Amino acid sequence: MNYNFEFLRKEYKNVLQKSFKTNNVNLLEQKVKSFGKTEIDLKSPLDQTLRDLLLKILEEEKSVVILKDYVDFSILLCRKGLSSPTIPVVLLGDIFETLTLDICENMFSFVEQNVHVWKEELFFSGCKNNLLRLCNDLLRRLSRTTATVFCGKILLFLAKFFPFSERSGLNIVSEFNLENVTEYGTDPTDDDGISDISKSGEEKNIIDFTFYCKFWQLQDFFRNPNQCYNKVQWKLFSSHATNVLNTFQGIKLDYVTSTEKSSNLGYFAKYLTSQKLLDLQLHDVNFRRSVLLQFLIVFQYFTSTVKFKSDAYELKNDQKEWISTNTEKVYNLLRETPPDGEEFAQIVKNLMHREELWNAWKNDSCPEIKKTLPQSVEVSESKKDADKRLLGDITKEANNQGKYFIGSGELTKLWNQCPNNLEACKGRNFLPTLEEFFSEPIQQLETNHKIDDSILKDGNLGWRALRLLARRSPQFFTYGTTVTNSLSSYLEVMIKKIAHEKPGKEVTQENQNDSEMDNILTETDQATEDLKPTDQEEFVEDTIVRPERKNITLQQLMYLSEKIAPNWQKLATKLGFKKDEIEFFEKENPTSVEQARNLLQLWFEDDEDATLENLAYTLEGLEMNEAAEAIKSEINIEVS
Repeated sequence: MNYNFEFLRKEYKNVLQKSFKTNNVNLLEQKVKSFGKTEIDLKSPLDQTLRDLLLKILEEEKSVVILKDYVDFSILLCRKGLSSPTIPVVLLGDIFETLTLDICENMFSFVEQNVHVWKEELFFSGCKNNLLRLCNDLLRRLSRTTATVFCGKILLFLAKFFPFSERSGLNIVSEFNLENVTEYGTDPTDDDGISDISKSGEEKNIIDFTFYCKFWQLQDFFRNPNQCYNKVQWKLFSSHATNVLNTFQGIKLDYVTSTEKSSNLGYFAKYLTSQKLLDLQLHDVNFRRSVLLQFLIVFQYFTSTVKFKSDAYELKNDQKEWISTNTEKVYNLLRETPPDGEEFAQIVKNLMHREELWNAWKNDSCPEIKKTLPQSVEVSESKKDADKRLLGDITKEANNQGKYFIGSGELTKLWNQCPNNLEACKGRNFLPTLEEFFSEPIQQLETNHKIDDSILKDGNLGWRALRLLARRSPQFFTYGTTVTNSLSSYLEVMIKKIAHEKPGKEVTQENQNDSEMDNILTETDQATEDLKPTDQEEFVEDTIVRPERKNITLQQLMYLSEKIAPNWQKLATKLGFKKDEIEFFEKENPTSVEQARNLLQLWFEDDEDATLENLAYTLEGLEMNEAAEAIKSEINIEVS
């Protein structure tokens, strides 16, 4: 039989109504089976019938309980494969469009409670856009000031529903809500007098119309902090902020603990900006904490690295010092604000640290956060049988044998190498002897009387050899004013000395060895005076340099440290040093010059790309032109 859309819609109507009242899905299943195999889609007519029946229910009664049951019934139909997976959210959209906002808030609790349903694989892909549209439509209807709690519920639901990496819920480019404008009175005639608030001793801060304007003008900077990168605006912001913070310091709050705690303290999205209220607001604990927290948020934005912040948005050193000083002042004010000032200030500090982590995540383009599940490992049948044994039996068997069972195969093997932990730690030496490390060239020297050049010129071997000689050989540290020699020649001489002093030499060869040693020493002296440093391997002023790298002399280190001292933290971040490493430099060194010297010293020691040319290039990119020019002049001196 040939079925059309309208025919199926009429056939579904009575069955659906009866099926919903009795909560019996089998009636619909039998009806669908009665149609047999047909080319027409059987789900679309049922979806439309569900919407038709919903309109009828909304006309008769708008009971939230019945509406919730109806949406639950549609979810059951989706899981049975009778209707489309998007139909429950479509029905919710129809419901919210016809209900008042008060009933919508009650109905939205059903959406919140079933967030686990919408996140199921069956519903998520098809319903996520519809749910987002539904929530945005509700937010457009709601007032952000009078329906703050309901707006917050909607935003929290979206945060629970969508994953962290969902692009539609992220402020990727770090835009500010410029529509959040705070309006305040600009007519001084409304000023209702002057309040004198003692600051300290004879000095007084006056809460007048001028202070009132300064205070509320700060909200415009909090709304759009980027305007502070303008010199004129920065002076205005810093002046107003200093005035407000000094006024807060002059007002000492007394907090009276109430024995009766109200269950509804109230919540205000925005404070009133009347001139007559400002004096009372300055004595309010919650008001003060709200303003101080705004200061901390803006200060952190100024000093944080934001990926989409313009290169021109960079503060000068004096501005950074001002922010640092006032940040500590804000925390002191929070500690002094009762009740539980110390605890509240610590909580705020933890929150600001957490914001730094979120900022770093956004700078990395918000990578998706997934839980790493352990990989399944195929095991043999014998292994499976062994795993079935009780842990107590395995441990008891190991104890009877005088062994330990840790649970991990590698740990068990390691723990049973020696029964006594202290004895196992004795005599452990991971540093090889000179004879072991140079065994191959020494063997070549004893047989062919010549060492292979490829070994001597191996950069990796040379670097490890110098570190080993510094630990093992007393001949490594010798006095000299200007020592210049190629690394390969130096290693060849040292290997000959080690071979000469190798244990097990026969006494009968003593005279011959002494003669050979004299030749070696003569060869060393000649190499010291005549040989010049090569392009890739050299010793400069008793400083050992790795192949294909130029080190930095002590004089250059001191000179360049003074140049980069004002902005050494910015250079450290660019060179790849982490925040805890920068804090270590600051803690271990009292002055900025010493901190910069420690930074350069570690970079030249550990980084394979550490050269004066690369350092100059990095400083130019950071616009530290004076330091870059100083390095270029040092390079030119070396070349000449």
